[in-house]
Amino acid sequence: MTLKLMYITNNKNIAKLAEDNGVDWIFIDLEIIGKVERQGHLDTVISRHRIEDIKKVRGILNKSELLVRINPIHEGSKLEINNVIEAGADILMLPFFKTKSEVELFVKYINGRAKVCLLWETREAVENIDSILSVKEIDYIHIGLNDLHLSYNLNFMFELLSNGTVDALCKKFEEKEIVFGFGGLAQIGQGTLPAEIIISEHYRLGSNLAILSRSFCDTNVEKNLKKIENTFRSGISNIRDYEKSLLLNDKNDFEKNRILLKKRVEQISSVITN
Repeated sequence: MTLKLMYITNNKNIAKLAEDNGVDWIFIDLEIIGKVERQGHLDTVISRHRIEDIKKVRGILNKSELLVRINPIHEGSKLEINNVIEAGADILMLPFFKTKSEVELFVKYINGRAKVCLLWETREAVENIDSILSVKEIDYIHIGLNDLHLSYNLNFMFELLSNGTVDALCKKFEEKEIVFGFGGLAQIGQGTLPAEIIISEHYRLGSNLAILSRSFCDTNVEKNLKKIENTFRSGISNIRDYEKSLLLNDKNDFEKNRILLKKRVEQISSVITN
């Protein structure tokens, strides 16, 4: 097993560099409804991508799959989903759902024309997990730590890993044999919570999906395509090398990492609180 790595971009040149250096899914983000209200006070990216970007990026991809995050279910969802599929999306991601009926509508509108990915990021979705998981046509689930930690009024998104919430969700997804993942990754050795600690948790939990975060390669700051290419090449190579090293780990090694993560998260959270 190696993690399927995603990278968010609507720039076809950067998407091609990402694909050529091992990114599995190129991620176009159309979600805008409600996002500013939820995350406007945070240091997060609100992408403002457009349907036209899907066609541009689709045209240059050879290996990577194209994932598109749409808006939460709203009166224009059917038209939006049709347009996204026609533009060339392989996988559609539904954000900020709370109920089984929203997921059923999402699946109905897709109608087998693309793969179904749920972004699990509300407290209500956690509370309604059994009914939502009774929907059969779910291909992938990603746990959105950012909005989900806001939903629980936590200080730091990785508290969801340290307090057992992610463990409980992953167990449910695994029972349904759905491919799942969570969170974002910085470069190895970097991040408020170092990437290698998070990757080890992915392996402990049987997770298969991760987003390369803005801090992994921030193309708003770095504009030089050669430097961006080098960042992807070395960064993904380092992640793959670290993943290989984890294959030698046993349960005790992963448990030690879990305890280390819990300690680090408590330290970070206490700093945020103070």
